[in-house]
Amino acid sequence: MFEWIKALHVLAVISWMAGLLYLPRLMVYHCETTVGSAEDGRFKGMERRLMRAIMDPASLVALVSGVWLAWQAGYGWSDAWFILKLAAVLGLLAVHGLLGWHRRQFADGWRQYPARYFRLLNEVPTALMIVVVVMVIVKPF
Repeated sequence: MFEWIKALHVLAVISWMAGLLYLPRLMVYHCETTVGSAEDGRFKGMERRLMRAIMDPASLVALVSGVWLAWQAGYGWSDAWFILKLAAVLGLLAVHGLLGWHRRQFADGWRQYPARYFRLLNEVPTALMIVVVVMVIVKPF
């Protein structure tokens, strides 16, 4: 059962990360549209579907399966690599929440942030993902 849950976890993480990397890029392009235009409506729909149909369910499955795997493997607060990995995952959850907030802003026609902001925000999940992968694979401490 452990290996099947691990496979489910990896698939969910891949799906979640795809959304975390793609949604800010959509928002970069969405910034360049006119509020109320057909393009604006298309981006709103794409962002909503990406968040609701892929990112939200994938993040939930990744978290639930990850907690189960950590519990089964006996990882705990004495493992420094695990604590840092957990901190990076919490960072990914924070980015997910921030992107959800921005998605709702776009849906309401409110645009406070320029495209450059979303370009920079797009790099945060990548950096956090690198931390997670290194902690899980290398366990440097």
